[in-house]
Amino acid sequence: MTYFLFAGDMLVMLFMVAVATWVFVWSPDRDIEETAEIPLNDEEPDKKPNAI
Repeated sequence: MTYFLFAGDMLVMLFMVAVATWVFVWSPDRDIEETAEIPLNDEEPDKKPNAI
């Protein structure tokens, strides 16, 4: 049973690596750069963070 779970995990990881590689290879560099900047540009300087 352990080998079955391990094999399933390896297949899932292979799928994720394949998707990431496919997106990286087929996407234009401009799109990849814009996507990479999203976490860096997510704050608006005029607004204060919401208080809970």
